[in-house]
Amino acid sequence: MLDARLARARELLESGDLTVEAVARHCGLGTPADVRNLFKAHAGVPPSVCRETFVG
Repeated sequence: MLDARLARARELLESGDLTVEAVARHCGLGTPADVRNLFKAHAGVPPSVCRETFVG
């Protein structure tokens, strides 16, 4: 379940339209801090790096 939520979070971050807070809410991942910690632990980079890679 966590993998699916993080995959959805990645998709939303790559779109560049939502804040980390909104991503957390849409994916059921708790707080923005939770998203940052989980994303870094599982993807190896913080959400900001993922977003910058795709949004620029």
